[in-house]
Amino acid sequence: MTELLYLKDCYLREFEATVIDVAEDWVILDRTSFYPEGGGQPSDTGWMEWGQNRSQVTHVMKKNGEVYHVVGGELPARGAKIRGIIDWDRRYRHMRYHTALHILAGVVYHLYNSTITGSQISEDKARIDFTLEDLSKEKVEKIESEANRVVEEGRNVNIKFISREELVSNPQLIRIKPELIPNIPVLRIIEIEGFDAQLDGGTHVANTREVGRIKVLKTVNKGKFNKRLEIILL
Repeated sequence: MTELLYLKDCYLREFEATVIDVAEDWVILDRTSFYPEGGGQPSDTGWMEWGQNRSQVTHVMKKNGEVYHVVGGELPARGAKIRGIIDWDRRYRHMRYHTALHILAGVVYHLYNSTITGSQISEDKARIDFTLEDLSKEKVEKIESEANRVVEEGRNVNIKFISREELVSNPQLIRIKPELIPNIPVLRIIEIEGFDAQLDGGTHVANTREVGRIKVLKTVNKGKFNKRLEIILL
């Protein structure tokens, strides 16, 4: 099973690893800092270097506990030692947006006791859906204002790991559908100090000020109890 380095250090831009399998256009490493697509967050891209060779990593996905790095160009051999290099501009945008969505999820949960029904991060915007029956102009303004207050307060964003038993005894940490919770004994929590903590497997900034200003672009009615916020970061 691939060791996921980004779970403990979202700022790790380069790493060394060993190729444990290779075929067609993909490579599996014993450890990786590349984030595989999932949870509404796109995969990282970047490069893989070994010897005098350098190939682009164009997509990353996770399957059965292994991380598949799709590589354009020459592939390293099984057993080769490689250096992985993350496309940092892309990764950092995703980190800022993911933390912004986490803040919005916390605000809506604490104000209206609503949970997440879906989210998606794009290149220059993001969306998040909630179990809300009503999303008036006044509510949107309040959500945006409260979210930006958390950003401006410069709260630290911490990574913690808890057992499945601890999660069960703290249901407020769960903001997603129960069937989406990974079936693993140790789970990852993202905590914004003094504000909110949630089960989360994505990459995040270390302080809320790094997010920048959150601007709600529009709202979308996705059903009686399902409302969407689309945002950009300024």
